[in-house]
Amino acid sequence: MADPQALQAVTSHDWLGLIHPVLMILFVYPVVGATIRLGILAREKRLKINPIADTVPVEHAQHGAWVTGGVLVAVLIGLSHSLWTTHPLGLLLTGSAVLFSFGRLLSSRMIWQRLLWAAASAGGLLLLGLQPAVERLSDVPWSPLFWQSHFWMGLLLTALLLSSTALQPLIGHSVQARRLHISSNLIVALLLAMQAISGTRNLLLSRL
Repeated sequence: MADPQALQAVTSHDWLGLIHPVLMILFVYPVVGATIRLGILAREKRLKINPIADTVPVEHAQHGAWVTGGVLVAVLIGLSHSLWTTHPLGLLLTGSAVLFSFGRLLSSRMIWQRLLWAAASAGGLLLLGLQPAVERLSDVPWSPLFWQSHFWMGLLLTALLLSSTALQPLIGHSVQARRLHISSNLIVALLLAMQAISGTRNLLLSRL
């Protein structure tokens, strides 16, 4: 049972730390489920298994963009919990650049431009995440702690989502692009599960 005195000790900074997992639980994960379902229906339409509406592939792409955008916002909120007190100006400027780059990605037509904006968005997150105030467990890829890091797994997840969004115009026209899309999103699904576990672990350890 929760201790009322402990609840009163929860600060505004603590509440800020809860926005990140709440956004993931209430928005990102449900939209991921809808995106997967629409992807299955789009495949059935392409194979002429199911005569569904022509709008389904478009809705699948739109839902994918919403997932990527939701994850970007959630990551920025999570990073702000660590950086707001030490690097507020850098957080605001770099965070704005990350969201601006994502907006440009969505509005660009050329694949190379979309990939460039995706890289800029991911690079901004990396720049913020490399600040000393951000907990990363380890920065050494061959260390077991590196692969248990909520930050590094989250950055990989975000990079895969950005690349998938950038390549979206090719997916409907290229078998290779579709195979790459499916393979990368299988990894995304695994990372989402691992992020739920590691995020819950971090919340638990922060209260010990």
